[in-house]
Amino acid sequence: MFRGEYKHTIDAKGRLIIPSKFRELLGEKFILTKGLDGCLYIYPMDEWEAFEEKLRALPLTNKNARTFSRFFVAGATDCELDKQGRILVPQTLREFAGLDKDVVLTGNLSRIEVWSKEKWSENCNYDDMDDVAASMQDMGIVI
Repeated sequence: MFRGEYKHTIDAKGRLIIPSKFRELLGEKFILTKGLDGCLYIYPMDEWEAFEEKLRALPLTNKNARTFSRFFVAGATDCELDKQGRILVPQTLREFAGLDKDVVLTGNLSRIEVWSKEKWSENCNYDDMDDVAASMQDMGIVI
């Protein structure tokens, strides 16, 4: 499982260092794609394949299912680490996530999230965490 928060930079060529603790879990090949809330997701290949199977099972007659599948699959790209432990983030994905220089990589159980420093600060304001935690009770999560 992926855990933790790491701050890195993305260079002018779009190369991003993946933290060494994450590299061990990713394997040789993995998937980078658009994520929710304006970040990017990195999936190990086995997690991505399981996600693809779920997408494949969605009904083509459902517009939301088509849109949901298209969002994740159209932006997906195969990745491999270079010798310095970096990946190349395609320009379209950098633009989508607003990645310019300062980047935050966070572990989120089965995937890694890649955030611009600004979006991470905006989306991870925990001022209303008590309300969020209370709503989790409806989903079976009790602290």
